[in-house]
Amino acid sequence: MKKIVIVGAGPAGNSCATAATRYGAKVVLIENSIIGGQAHIRDCIPSKSMIGLLPNYKDVNDKDSERLLEDKHLLDIGQKVQSISTQLTDNLNQLFKSQKIEVILGAGKLKGPNELVVETKDKMLSLNADAIVLATGSRPRVPDWCKPDGKQILLTRDVYPPPEIPDHIVIVGSGVTGVEMTHMFSSLGSKVTLLVSRQHVLPDKDPEVAAVLEEDFAKRGIGLLKGARANGVEKNSDGSLTVSCKDGRKLKASHLLLAIGSLPNSENLGLEEAGVEAENGYVLVDHHLRSNIPHIYAAGDLVGKLQLSSISITQGKKIAEHALGITAIQTHRHIDYEKAPLAIFTEPEIADVGLAEADAFSEGRKVRVTKVPFSVSARALIQGDTRGFVKIISDPITGHVLGGSIVGRHASEMIGLVSLAINSGLKVTDLVEAMSVHPTLVEVVFEAAE
Repeated sequence: MKKIVIVGAGPAGNSCATAATRYGAKVVLIENSIIGGQAHIRDCIPSKSMIGLLPNYKDVNDKDSERLLEDKHLLDIGQKVQSISTQLTDNLNQLFKSQKIEVILGAGKLKGPNELVVETKDKMLSLNADAIVLATGSRPRVPDWCKPDGKQILLTRDVYPPPEIPDHIVIVGSGVTGVEMTHMFSSLGSKVTLLVSRQHVLPDKDPEVAAVLEEDFAKRGIGLLKGARANGVEKNSDGSLTVSCKDGRKLKASHLLLAIGSLPNSENLGLEEAGVEAENGYVLVDHHLRSNIPHIYAAGDLVGKLQLSSISITQGKKIAEHALGITAIQTHRHIDYEKAPLAIFTEPEIADVGLAEADAFSEGRKVRVTKVPFSVSARALIQGDTRGFVKIISDPITGHVLGGSIVGRHASEMIGLVSLAINSGLKVTDLVEAMSVHPTLVEVVFEAAE
């Protein structure tokens, strides 16, 4: 029986542990913080929980903040968010127990290519294994000019729920996390100003997609400061903050939130002692997720591919398959990161997968682009929300689906259909020939394919 030692009980480590156990391995799982992972249990899940619990507050005005603080439903939000996270952790612990996965609470560190030590609360353990998996996750990035205090100057993990509802919050970072936080605080009734370092939010997304979101932000009264890069923050004598930008612009606000990415938790892992190669803190891996030391693997945020829980889960499973030789006896596909779906839980939701229209044109690649608005959907009309569209990118010669973008209600649910088409090599005609329930929002995906 092979033995696998996994450092980190986030999505990557958990999926690797459960898969390896099913394949007959003895698994030891090491975690020094929280079962489920810091980024997942204290960031990803709480953020989606908060956003999901707030739709009834999206139209409130700044003057209503004090009333909302006294509202029982709002006061319950923090408890509900914590309850969801706690339940997920409890479920994982029960699963590990049922699968006889040994869980050690402590900090794991490589002492060489073949030895790993674990510092627990009261002792030091030494472990050997046939395979070692590093999946220690990441933490929020903090710039040199800023010192978060958890009260006024916040990291994302400080806001589920926030210590108080801000009168005016400045959010630094207009990527996925930044726009989700913008939506969340606007729904809470705060005045929000989003610093956009480029010329539109979500700079890595289709400009047409970003435009729909910016239009919704404008209707909410959200301020967008474009071409702005923050480089300082000061506390004023009246208790407010002044946020400075590199171009000289200044903003006065009650709170500041940083949403500028993350850093890998690779310090104190013993990478150098074990001879594991890394770059900028990220472990370098091949398509099997192996490091340069063949029996040492890495996954999740630690490898810096795509920092998504869905990707981490898939990576964990792939590692288990490879480490235990399953790839030699069954069909095995390497992860194609360019075909991974991504969703943004704003209002409206945004989701995309595969080739983007702008990238196709910049590469000089000929594609067929079809777009259908949700205004043609009977279900959207029934729900009273016709914002957004479905866009399908396909090969004009073969008809294969290459990419897709969805902006609208439940986009995160519908993008799975487009992802399936891309990853299964389906053509637009395959989608056209399929049938859907009527009336549903997903019908628009089929219409866009047609």
